[in-house]
Amino acid sequence: MNILKVENLSKKFGKKEVLKNVSFEINKGDILAFIGPNGAGKTTTIKCLLGLQKITKGKVTINGYDLKKNFVKAISKVGCLVEAPDVYMYLTGYENLIMQKNYYKNISEEEIMSIIKLVGLENRIYDKVSKYSLGMRERLGIAIALINNPNLLILDEPTNGLDPEGIKDLRELLLKLAKNGVGILISSHNLSELESFCNKVCIISHGEILSVKSIQEIKKIDENKYIIKTDDTTKIKSYLSSSDQIIDNNYFEVIKDEIDIAKFIKKLVLKDINIYEVKKEALSLEEAFINIAGGKKID
Repeated sequence: MNILKVENLSKKFGKKEVLKNVSFEINKGDILAFIGPNGAGKTTTIKCLLGLQKITKGKVTINGYDLKKNFVKAISKVGCLVEAPDVYMYLTGYENLIMQKNYYKNISEEEIMSIIKLVGLENRIYDKVSKYSLGMRERLGIAIALINNPNLLILDEPTNGLDPEGIKDLRELLLKLAKNGVGILISSHNLSELESFCNKVCIISHGEILSVKSIQEIKKIDENKYIIKTDDTTKIKSYLSSSDQIIDNNYFEVIKDEIDIAKFIKKLVLKDINIYEVKKEALSLEEAFINIAGGKKID
C-alpha cells in the first residue's frame, strides 16, 4: 500500500489554476525529490498535502485515508518541516520537544529520548537552542516533526542556510529514517545533494508534473554509451568505430551494448592497453532536469 498517493490534484486561486492534475506516490522507504523552478507549484502542492490549503479538485490519500473525507486520520501519521524549524530559541531542545509532545496523546519519555538519539542530539538536547548551529536546529526541527511517530515526512527546503557538514548530517538522518520505513518527500534547490540520497524524482513546472521516475532512470542519457579511461588514447584510435570518439589524452567514448563492451575491453587488455576505468555515461540530476524542463534551470 502507498503511504502517499496524489491523484489529479488541482488548485485554483480565483480563475488562475496553479496546479494541474498533479499525480505521484510515495511508498515505504522512498525518498522522493520534489523539484522545479521557483513558482512551479512545489510549496502549493505541499500545503495542499498538509491541509493548509483547500484542494480544488483531485484526491490525496495518506495511509489509506482520503485527506478530504477523513482529515484527522490521514494527517495523524504525517510529520513536516517547512523551511526553518519553528522553535523557541530561549528554551532548551528538550523543552521544545516537551511543548510539542503536549499536542499529542500517549507519547512516553522513552519515545522522546529515542527520537533525540535518532536525530543525534543526545549530547546537546539540554542546551538552549540559541547555542545550536543551523544543522542542530534542523535536527531539532526534524525531531519535532517525528514526535508523533509519523511514517510520512514532508520537508520543504530543509537545507536552506546549512553548511556542508549540516547538509551531510541531514542526509545521513534521512537515509536512516528511510531505512526504518519512513516515506520522505523533500523539496530543495540543492539538486547535487538530492542526487546523493533520493531514490525517486518528481519534476514539476508551471503546476504540471513533467516526470516521475527513479533517480537511475531520470539520469540515463544512453544505456549503451561508455566513458573509458586509459593511459594514452592515441593507442586505441584503430580500435574505435565511427560512432566512438576520443575525449582527451586519457578518456574516450564508445557506444556498445553490454555484451560487446565486455568483449571490447577484453580485446584492449589483450593488446596490452591499460584500462583504468569504465563507466556508463549519465546525466547529473541538474542536467536531467534542464533537459526535461526544456532548458529551464532551478532558481
